Amino acid sequence: MGIYNCAPTLAESLNSLLAQTYQGFKVIMCDDGSKDNTLDIAKEFADKYPGKFILIRNDKNMKLAATLNHCLEYADTEYVARMDGDDISLPTRFEKEINFLDNHPEYALVSCPMIHFDEEGDFKIGKVDVEPSKDIFLKTTPFCHAPVMVRTSIYQEVNGYTVKKITERREDYYLWYKIYKAGYKGFNLSEPLYKMRDDRNARARRVGIKSRFDAYLCTVEVANGLGLKNVHFYAAISLLKIFAPLVPYRIYRNLRK
Repeated sequence: MGIYNCAPTLAESLNSLLAQTYQGFKVIMCDDGSKDNTLDIAKEFADKYPGKFILIRNDKNMKLAATLNHCLEYADTEYVARMDGDDISLPTRFEKEINFLDNHPEYALVSCPMIHFDEEGDFKIGKVDVEPSKDIFLKTTPFCHAPVMVRTSIYQEVNGYTVKKITERREDYYLWYKIYKAGYKGFNLSEPLYKMRDDRNARARRVGIKSRFDAYLCTVEVANGLGLKNVHFYAAISLLKIFAPLVPYRIYRNLRK
């Protein structure tokens, strides 16, 4: 878990892990320079459950990819699961993901759709392709990042997350690319086992033109690296998204719905 300014929700997230039906795990939390009392809350859990919750810190804010790589330095288990500090893992998440990887050695990772919720309750369940092919990289990311479980050996083989300008906010997309490029594949369970705290109006999730242009460059690099066809067609669509911030919010909201 990379944790950053998530004090209001962190305890609920960590308690959802304590409620897992499978308990043979430890939680590695890396605080990425939080400015609220996230670190204090994490320390309370580390002190109360020694060996179960391990707390580390970055010397300065390093963003998610570098923070997760810091966490991976402490991972010595067969599998590594992701989790965000404002979300909830449903009770059987670990049990079902571990059972899948135990019984399907041909897959490098497993994820699932997410239930989107806010202070008013659940409002959407995401859609996933059960066994994404590499062609999906032209259109979207093949796996939800937060509920994923990956074989530790695979993380090590592809050298973890890539820290560079065009992968910021797309560190998971680029990780899946490296895994597929190395010849591996992943699987999505059909059952949602994870709840993501979301903004149903999506205003806070709008990103600027600069970030969208980086996304365009990242898509082109990934598509070329995987040898995908129609790269320029989908890249052009991606490029058009650069101008999404110029769309009036009412239209943007309706399009997202």
